[in-house]
Amino acid sequence: MLNVYKQITQNKLKSTLVIIFFIAFVSLIGYSLSYLFELGTGYFVFAIIFSLFSSFTSYFWGDKIVLKLNGANPASRQKYFNFYTVTENLSMANKTPMPRIYVINSPSMNAFATGRDPQHSVICATTGLLEKLNRTELEGVIGHELSHIKNYDIRLMMIVSMLIGTLSILINMAYRTSMFGNKNDNKNGLSSIFAILGLILIIFAPLIAQLIQFAISRQREFLADASSVKLTRQPQGLIDALTKITQDPNIMSTASTATASLYISNPFKNNKLASLFSTHPPVQDRIRALQQML
Repeated sequence: MLNVYKQITQNKLKSTLVIIFFIAFVSLIGYSLSYLFELGTGYFVFAIIFSLFSSFTSYFWGDKIVLKLNGANPASRQKYFNFYTVTENLSMANKTPMPRIYVINSPSMNAFATGRDPQHSVICATTGLLEKLNRTELEGVIGHELSHIKNYDIRLMMIVSMLIGTLSILINMAYRTSMFGNKNDNKNGLSSIFAILGLILIIFAPLIAQLIQFAISRQREFLADASSVKLTRQPQGLIDALTKITQDPNIMSTASTATASLYISNPFKNNKLASLFSTHPPVQDRIRALQQML
């Protein structure tokens, strides 16, 4: 049986550590650039302020930004009755507040949850998923997302997704600075070591960010699947839902690499290059694990 309270504690701690790591990472990059290209202390101070602001924004407004980036709109009870009532009923069974529900107008089948805690949570589904799943299958998907909410996976993954998006902007700025800045050749001592380390981090930052997402996301999908079955008592519903989602040929055009880890299934499943670095475990492995619960 999953130790939910331990999972929640770990996710809260990891969320804090991710923010601390991000601030330190950005500060080091700022120091490296200011030293290597004689940009002065102003650039270093800007990097610190930038990282603090990004972390603050990610925590308090990350869900709104994620919804906006994915083109999501609020879902009404009248228009999306099954979606609304399934979420409402399972939220009561899950003993968590009912999240706000949103829809993305896309034929692709997918869904995600986001927010900083169960009191400020959101579940979003595509119109394609809502149209193609029956109620039992939808319960499996919503149960999966509610498990992410209860376990505070949503906070951790939202912060990671937002900060990785911010990091990509910073890396682009760093690259432009390195192209046009005046190089400082008077490198010596400890300052030189930090500067070189920062430059190495700039080069490998995209890979580091991907590995962080990879490490954080994969195991959580198995845990959320198991928690969904525990909540709905119907493993076949989630099995059938995952099968349909996997077989769906439509492309999730609104997804980005920064937010891909939020979805129940890899939104880049038709992109072979992106799939190599997927933040999701293979669906076949997830289905196999669920079949053992039948």
